[in-house]
Amino acid sequence: MAYTPYSSSSLTHTLLHSSSSSSSSSSSSSPVSSPWLPPVLQRCNITSKCSLPSRFSLLLNPPSVAPNSVPPSRKVCQPKGALNVTASSAKKILVMGGTRFIGIFLSRLLVEEGHQVTLFTRGKAPITQPLPGEPDEAYNAFKSKVLHLKGDRKDFDFVKTSLAAEGFDVVYDINEALLESKGVNYTSIRPVYIYGPLNYNPVEEWFFHRLKAGRPIPIPNSGIQVTQLGHVKDLAKAFIKVLGNEKASKQVYNISGDRYVTFDGLARACAKAGGFPEPEIIHYNPKEFDFGKKKAFPFRDQHFFASVEKAKAELGIVPEYGLVEGLTDSYNLDFGRGTFRKEADFTTDDIILGKSLVLS
Repeated sequence: MAYTPYSSSSLTHTLLHSSSSSSSSSSSSSPVSSPWLPPVLQRCNITSKCSLPSRFSLLLNPPSVAPNSVPPSRKVCQPKGALNVTASSAKKILVMGGTRFIGIFLSRLLVEEGHQVTLFTRGKAPITQPLPGEPDEAYNAFKSKVLHLKGDRKDFDFVKTSLAAEGFDVVYDINEALLESKGVNYTSIRPVYIYGPLNYNPVEEWFFHRLKAGRPIPIPNSGIQVTQLGHVKDLAKAFIKVLGNEKASKQVYNISGDRYVTFDGLARACAKAGGFPEPEIIHYNPKEFDFGKKKAFPFRDQHFFASVEKAKAELGIVPEYGLVEGLTDSYNLDFGRGTFRKEADFTTDDIILGKSLVLS
């Protein structure tokens, strides 16, 4: 699975391996149970037309040519979940990318399991970086075991000559359609929205900026649009669980949290995670505004969720993090430490709050 920038809508990771046809759910009709949903939604089945989560693929036994500041009242919780999973036999693994968000957590799990990990990048960013709060000793031990291959994946001749003799057992990349067309063995992992420490996509960070500043939270339309988030550590563990698993051969799995949440519920969950007061939520009609090229809200203004029951039933993958618990982990290890990817920008908020055409 390569970790190229993903849209706020989705991602898909594909795993190529050695060992039948894909099935997945891009829309979901399943009972909803969440304290962050209105009571009427908790009692009903929700059928939603959803955008297809993007793909991360894992190729097993690939061919020789590689495929193309903190409020004083905040309750601080200890980070949960050491990245431990059941070990599989050691493999020689190539990760296309892997230096930004998901790959940072995945590569650690792979190294901890004894796999030989090589990251293929253009070399424009540091190959490794410490996790928030990670001891120097642990980071240095990890760093010393990661190999790097510098190159441009668009330079096919270079990729061919550089990787042909390597004999990788597994390749993580984004390339499900290609793999399916070539008939190779792979597993495709489809997350929905991903969150957690070091997230470069403004998912939870967008809410945390506004909560910290004591500002209202502008949410489009009714705020009962249903969505779904999965913690990055749970996603990384899912990538490990499919390694060497025959049931995962040429299969597609949705990986995310197992509870849905509304936009309004997410705002309240972020407030609870960061120890902030109940937020003031302002609903507005996006059609009444012209934001130019700026994005007023970090999520698609629609229902967007998927069933994760197949991954649970076939692979035993059960999310470790509940939503508030996961958001607390993200806040404590990242934003709450004063680190974030993007500076706060309230330009569109001020446009919304300054206009009278808002929904009550």
